[in-house]
Amino acid sequence: MKNYKGFAPIASATAKILILGSMPSVASIEKQQYYGHPRNGFWPIMGELFGAYPELDYQQRISILLDNHIAIWDVLQSCQREGSADASIQKDSISINDFKTFFLSHQQITTVLFNGKSAENLYKQKVLPQLKPLATTLNYHGLPSTSPAYAALTLNQKLMHWKTAITTKYD
Repeated sequence: MKNYKGFAPIASATAKILILGSMPSVASIEKQQYYGHPRNGFWPIMGELFGAYPELDYQQRISILLDNHIAIWDVLQSCQREGSADASIQKDSISINDFKTFFLSHQQITTVLFNGKSAENLYKQKVLPQLKPLATTLNYHGLPSTSPAYAALTLNQKLMHWKTAITTKYD
């Protein structure tokens, strides 16, 4: 088992939507970039939705998301696993990010979008119980994982789910 440490959140004071993954892949950690695997659908989807196309420099893509009030983070701060698969995460090794502090300093966030079932399940099991009553004011929405390992949907089908969630107005 190898020990992996995640990234700091990417968020501005004006962020309204937080996109949560579970833990960066090995390729992402090597590149030091969120969704750094070349076959991950995240950046192609963000390209279609906001113009943050994968061909752009990483910092340009991040700036575009920040300009559109999108924040990115992961549920896990660290974990042990073999490879990149969420299924290989050793449950007794996980450390959760500090969401209480994050949400208190990013009070404009109204919506949390989960990039895949693992992120959603980890958040509901490990984070949500610590956040009440703060968490009751947030809107939550699970989305299909953009990971290339999740092949039940095509990239275009994933895009349609993401587009619907991003364009929904949460009050």
